[in-house]
Amino acid sequence: MAKKIIKTENAPSPIGPYSQGIRVGNLFFVSGQGPIDPKTGKKVLGGIAEQTRQTLENIKSILEAAGLNLDNVVRTSVFLRDIKNFEAMNQVYSMFFNSNPPARTTIQAVPPGDTEIEIDVIAYIE
Repeated sequence: MAKKIIKTENAPSPIGPYSQGIRVGNLFFVSGQGPIDPKTGKKVLGGIAEQTRQTLENIKSILEAAGLNLDNVVRTSVFLRDIKNFEAMNQVYSMFFNSNPPARTTIQAVPPGDTEIEIDVIAYIE
């Protein structure tokens, strides 16, 4: 199967040797995204709510560049610097995935840079 690389200026540019998103067959993989404003290349100001919102907006932009949307997402992985932020993250997350939410794993980890969150997703293409 051939893979198709997706890149958009509406999400942060990769900081390493990886793609924003890759389509393989009926699956679309979005690399881990964080709370970086794609226009400035800087972390958004604020706490976990603001960082979660920007992270999910970045994911949404990559999905849209592939002709998809959040309804196509079947799996997410959420990496929180501090698991105590789970409730606040979850409140924002639920606004983006308010019906038929995907399967999800949330763990405490150390996202890159000075950020509080990183999220990656897998989407299904019908």
